[in-house]
Amino acid sequence: MGGLLAESGAGDNAAPLSVSEISNSLKRVVEDRFGFVRIRGEISGYKRAASGHVYLALKDDKAVLDGVMWKGNAGRLPFQPEDGIEVVVSGKLTTYPGRSKYQVVIEKMELAGEGALMQLFEKLKAKLQGEGLFDQSRKRALPFLPKTIGVVTSPTGSVIRDILHRLADRCPTHVIVWPVLVQGEGAAKQIAGAINGFSNMQSGGEGGGGLVRPDLIIVARGGGSIEDLWSFNEEIVVRAVADCSIPVISAVGHETDTTLCDFAADLRAPTPTAAAEMAVPVRAEWLATLSEAKVRMARSVQRGFSTAQERLEAQRRLMPALTDLLRPHQQRVDELADGMKHAMRHNIVQARSRLSESGGALRPAMLRQRLDTAKSRLDRCALPVQLIERPLNDARQRLDNLWRLAQQVSPDGPLKRGYARVSALDKSVIGSRAAAIKAGAVNLHFHDGTVAAHVGDKPEAQSEPPATKAPATKAKAVSTKKPADDRQQDLF
Repeated sequence: MGGLLAESGAGDNAAPLSVSEISNSLKRVVEDRFGFVRIRGEISGYKRAASGHVYLALKDDKAVLDGVMWKGNAGRLPFQPEDGIEVVVSGKLTTYPGRSKYQVVIEKMELAGEGALMQLFEKLKAKLQGEGLFDQSRKRALPFLPKTIGVVTSPTGSVIRDILHRLADRCPTHVIVWPVLVQGEGAAKQIAGAINGFSNMQSGGEGGGGLVRPDLIIVARGGGSIEDLWSFNEEIVVRAVADCSIPVISAVGHETDTTLCDFAADLRAPTPTAAAEMAVPVRAEWLATLSEAKVRMARSVQRGFSTAQERLEAQRRLMPALTDLLRPHQQRVDELADGMKHAMRHNIVQARSRLSESGGALRPAMLRQRLDTAKSRLDRCALPVQLIERPLNDARQRLDNLWRLAQQVSPDGPLKRGYARVSALDKSVIGSRAAAIKAGAVNLHFHDGTVAAHVGDKPEAQSEPPATKAPATKAKAVSTKKPADDRQQDLF
């Protein structure tokens, strides 16, 4: 019986361990002993966290083992795990001290045989069929003669060569190849991206420098096992085919191979070569058909002409002679011509009678009387010559006065009397000694021309002789006190 407190007995060398210590010891033992294991079991409780990590449980009829698959390995899974699928996982065992349990860290996950793969196939097929992705109402008719065909396949395989060769034999068509992986890691994502890329493509127009949007898409791959074709069973690929805005032909595998992509496509082809045959008609056959139609059309037109000519000849024989048809009308024309002559004679007689009646009112005496009356009215309306000449004389006199005044106030008027007008080079008038000295170079305007001069700052006795001041003062007095005429003051 132990006591209330924990005590170490004599010879007891087993010190108590902490929970963390014992948990870490167990973790090391389990990881060393089970560093690599392969486990077969059925998936249960599959869940992908927001971080990208996958959590699940593997079970059989007697036990359950928790498992975790980190984000990097989960992103490389070749299929989409689901509950109820039997798989074989590879990894290592470890413990999770936080919950006192052990789990397997999964590095690789594979389906446990074709039975599990078919089980996953049927389960995904039922899910997508329940959503209506395989309904016949969604199927669209293929274009009769597509100008551009988009092909989603591997650029290095024999599939693309077979398709191009078959198209060239039947009807040469512009082809755009979107290269993708058709199996292995990342293949499903590339295939779905190519289909969505074609669907979202905006046509750059022929000759516009951009790619021409395809009228038809062929998703193709050669034959192989169900594992090789599994990329075309992925949900992301099937949804891309179903949502594509362009008609799609699925040509995956051989005739006996079936993928979910075949159910979602608008048309399934047994082989890639057959897909090329379904995509375009035989050009030679259509040219022959057109030639035959051309010949038949020409024969039909000729037959129509012959028939119409026969009918016209039959109608012509039944019709009366042209002279017989014209005789009644000729008689009618003769009658109308006679009636027109009588009517014209009658109209001439009446016109002469009206002219005689009107001519009596146009006698010379009456016309002369009317002319005299008009002359007398014109004489009364005439104006006296004095009324017209007086305003003209007054206007002429005012114009003369204004012209004399303009000559008196003109700045060039005094130039004829020996004066000169001084201006700067910019044609501004200089009216003072200071302005002339400041300008330096000036122009002297005389009545018969202009002289250039230079003005310097010299003594006043030399630059301004008394003889030059008097005329300027006199000219100024004359120009300011000139108007003295009474008639000129009346104008202002």
